[in-house]
Amino acid sequence: MNTADVAIATGKRKNAVARVQLKPGTGQIKINDRPFEAYFPREVHRIQILQPFEATSTMGKFDVSINVQGGGEMGQAGAVRHGIAKALLLSDAARRENLRKQGLLTRDSRVKERKKYGQKGARRRFQFSKR
Repeated sequence: MNTADVAIATGKRKNAVARVQLKPGTGQIKINDRPFEAYFPREVHRIQILQPFEATSTMGKFDVSINVQGGGEMGQAGAVRHGIAKALLLSDAARRENLRKQGLLTRDSRVKERKKYGQKGARRRFQFSKR
């Protein structure tokens, strides 16, 4: 195996971080040493993960090895999608336009707002009592 053929990228969303290794192959996707169908049982997440391949017409041309941690299912799926898109871009810079057009290279920076002191939540206050 030639190390020059491997593209390594990091994808993030919310508190999830995905480290993606992309190399030419048969289209096998492994997440945390499990098939991605077993790791993400929901169809919505699987469709989201495959979006970068559909955008660049590279479905089944790469083997992907992913290590993902932190966050929940939705955040992890978003992080994996972001990481795959960045790795595809590293493997061929001509794919930038297609990936950018569908918003796959933009990191979704929305995270949970922290709870403030003296309040019940991030914005929710304790109930006001006049008397």
